[in-house]
Amino acid sequence: MPIVRSDIIKQLADAYPNFLKKDLDLFFDIIISEIKSALKRGERVELRDILIIGTKNQKSRTAINPKTLEKIKVPEKKNIYFKVSKSWNKKINEKI
Repeated sequence: MPIVRSDIIKQLADAYPNFLKKDLDLFFDIIISEIKSALKRGERVELRDILIIGTKNQKSRTAINPKTLEKIKVPEKKNIYFKVSKSWNKKINEKI
C-alpha cells in the first residue's frame, strides 16, 4: 500500500490537533523543497537513525539502441541513492 502526501498530512493532523492542516502542508512543502535543493547542490541529506539520501555521478557513456543498433552518447548525470539505517532495516525485516 503506497503512502501518499495527503495521507501523511492527515496522520500529522490527527497526531497534532493543535496545528492547522494548512500549516502542516506548508511544513511538508518546506522539508521536501530543502531536501531537493540540498541534492541539487550535491549535498547529502541525513535524517539521523532513519535514512541517508545522496547523489552519485554517473559518467557519460556510449549506449546502443536495441531496436536500431544505433550508438548513442549518454551524457553524465546524477542518480539519487537511499540508504536506510541498520535499526530501521532490522525493523522492516522482522517477521510479524
